[in-house]
Amino acid sequence: MTRVFYRDMREKPPVAARGEGIHIVDDAGNRYIDASGGAAVSTLGHSDPDVRRAILEQVESLAYAHTAFFTTHAQENLADLLVEVSPSGLDHVYFVSGGSEAMDTALKLARQYFVDTGEPRRGSFVARRQSYHGNTLGALAVGGNAARRAPFEPLLVDVAHISPCYAYRGRNPGESEEAYGLRVADELESAILALGPGTVIGFVAETVAGSTIGAVPAAPGYFARIREICDRHGVLLILDEVMSGMGRTGTLFACEQEGVVPDLVVVAKGLGAGYQPIGAVLASDAIYRGVGAGDGYFRHGHTYMGHAAACAAALAVQRAIVERDLLANVRRQGKVLDEALHDAFGDHPHVGEIRGRGLFRALELVADRTTKEPFDPALRFHARIKNAAFARGLICYPSGGTADGRRGDHVLLAPPFIVDEDDVQEIVDRLEMAFGDAFEGMDARPVVRAEGASR
Repeated sequence: MTRVFYRDMREKPPVAARGEGIHIVDDAGNRYIDASGGAAVSTLGHSDPDVRRAILEQVESLAYAHTAFFTTHAQENLADLLVEVSPSGLDHVYFVSGGSEAMDTALKLARQYFVDTGEPRRGSFVARRQSYHGNTLGALAVGGNAARRAPFEPLLVDVAHISPCYAYRGRNPGESEEAYGLRVADELESAILALGPGTVIGFVAETVAGSTIGAVPAAPGYFARIREICDRHGVLLILDEVMSGMGRTGTLFACEQEGVVPDLVVVAKGLGAGYQPIGAVLASDAIYRGVGAGDGYFRHGHTYMGHAAACAAALAVQRAIVERDLLANVRRQGKVLDEALHDAFGDHPHVGEIRGRGLFRALELVADRTTKEPFDPALRFHARIKNAAFARGLICYPSGGTADGRRGDHVLLAPPFIVDEDDVQEIVDRLEMAFGDAFEGMDARPVVRAEGASR
């Protein structure tokens, strides 16, 4: 009997015994292609010798030193590298142990910035429905994932939520994608005015929406308009690139493709590629100087922030991405993956949209392609796909609640940056077989009654 408190108490997962490139092997010898990188984490696969060597060398000299007393070369060198490759103006890095910690750090840093610069009335955030920013209470509060929020609503601070930029579900008939993007971006200004001028701290958004609705890029012009609105009202732009950043979409930071620079950007997952737990907040010089205008002390911290072994691992990961020109492979294999998905599923009667950027792709599943009607959530079709794929030796990342927080399903793919064309084709082939297994014998008729979002 296990003593581990699993996230799903109804199941005991197989034991992962070792990693070999894009594969995980369990203790029974079964091999699985990690086509989702865990949760869009394992950018270099599971056995990179350079990263393993960097961790070992760091641990042999120093595993841990508390940042209240010391810094380390690993932390300093990683910060230098990240600032060098980040969009211009993001000049300072605060290291933590993961994405949720990083988001909470960004929220607190944004609040303290306004306190220290003489605007303590700013106490509210605006974020988006159908978003996900982490599972700590602060991150959950700005997040718009209805299912994950529901049990903890009484514990969450009030946050104003506007529409996501989700053209497949939100665009009106005859409306161009650009017009749609500007329309939903303008909801931010309405929310700021409703909350009151001078009271909003920041707007929080995933640059490319991740696990809740599945690899949804913003419409052209959306983030440029968002940046304009934030600047007009003195509101900070906080971008969550925990999933989409660190090369996942083909550029090191996803916001590079939007032509905007945020005031704060949150990264994790691909930063350390799973070799050690690490996350970070990159901050503008204005934020840094603003906190310095107070007593120069950020009232925040964690025991393992700036962890030496974690920083050494992340430094090796980021150097590998640059030195091996892996971003070019992300862009190249991203196109191969997109084409293979369209070849296999472009005419599938229950695939409504194939979308994403780079090696960050998703299929949205529907009961009816014409009406976009989702499957009955009682079918838990995303779970059927996950189980069928796993039985075929494929790890993918399906989720439910895609359409409105309760209904809808999608399948997310985020393979390691080291995949080649044969790997990509094998991933799509196995996913196609898994779809066949999941649909076999299932009543796929559309739901008669369509309900609104449970919000």
